[in-house]
Amino acid sequence: MWRFPQGFLWGTATSATQVEGQVANEWTEFVGPDGGHCRRACDHYHRYREDIELMQRLGVNAYRLSIEWSRLQSEPGGRLDPIELRRYCDKLDCLRAAGITPMVVLHHFSNPLWIYRTGGWTNPATVTAFEDFVTQIVPALRTRVRLWNTFNEPDTYASCSYLLGEFPPFYKLRVKAFHTVINNMAVAHQRACEIIRRVGSDAGPVEVGFTKNWTFFNTLRPNRPWDWLLARISDRLFNHWVMDAFTRVDRNAAATFQGLNYYGQVRFHNGRSLSPARGRSREELARLGVHCDDMFERYPAGLGIALSDLHRRQGLPIYITEHGSACSDEAFRVADLRANLRAIHGAIQQGVDVRGFFYWSLLDNFEWQFGYTKKFGLHAVDFADPQLPRRAKPIAEIFRVACEENRVP
Repeated sequence: MWRFPQGFLWGTATSATQVEGQVANEWTEFVGPDGGHCRRACDHYHRYREDIELMQRLGVNAYRLSIEWSRLQSEPGGRLDPIELRRYCDKLDCLRAAGITPMVVLHHFSNPLWIYRTGGWTNPATVTAFEDFVTQIVPALRTRVRLWNTFNEPDTYASCSYLLGEFPPFYKLRVKAFHTVINNMAVAHQRACEIIRRVGSDAGPVEVGFTKNWTFFNTLRPNRPWDWLLARISDRLFNHWVMDAFTRVDRNAAATFQGLNYYGQVRFHNGRSLSPARGRSREELARLGVHCDDMFERYPAGLGIALSDLHRRQGLPIYITEHGSACSDEAFRVADLRANLRAIHGAIQQGVDVRGFFYWSLLDNFEWQFGYTKKFGLHAVDFADPQLPRRAKPIAEIFRVACEENRVP
């Protein structure tokens, strides 16, 4: 029956900039290739009660959400905005009343403008500013939150901002800046973990960790030395070097769990990455034997490998804080979900302490540099309709079975 352990968390996930709307950060003026922007997004800011009802229908018992730093702290050293804090508290209360455990992310790809305009995470002063924010927000939410996620995918944030030119400030090949951002975030992560564990929670035992996006990098054909070199450099830079920065001996002890976002692999062919996220069509890639959603090649076996490797490396409990697929082929998405859940189940059977799975995402939303062109949602959102109606997709029913019966559907 492929059942999961008792108490396993089944959830879905969003981030503030992607769904809330009415944000004032470095993404506010960005316009995607489809003309989309985040200034309204899914209007979750006003409709979170409705969206929590969607979660209840899914049968989830957990929800991963981010707190928008720019919404709460409008100036350096400022006190938290009481109106915005009350709104987040109400949202958390609604979740808990619905039997849904919140996991709160403190940084998910966005910053206050006063941080961004002074160099963002290349500036060591940002570490101190983030520590100040954490020192205020954690006690304010200690009665409502016990699961904390310090940083979401620092590797993605740093590489897209300073190597690939896809996130603000849209720089390319700034390797030193990339390293500086990762190191500063690693220091901030350690300090945040210490604050969170010291403050504790009335909601239960505190758990805290950061989330690493793990992508496998390989070659399409053997005996292609340049492709092999690209794959090795990518793996070292985006996976191992980032993990080393966050989990060296003095920092690894600060966290109580490891978050893992997993989508698949990227293979190289003739010096180019084979990925729809890099402009290749699914149809073109399928002819090469590379089977993708609208973002990455699917590689469910890799999830089991990544879980086993992280378990051996750190020995910490693991939450899969994001996994999902983006395309209009619902049969493809369902097959992908089932295959990846089987990989997780297999890792658990081998002794890996996996405690939860969060599907990305609850809603079709603003997908950063792609605007609204990538559809990850369990629910569709009609962005052409001013009312932004939500509609459950077929995969939502399959995921509901997983959540309610605690098994691979």
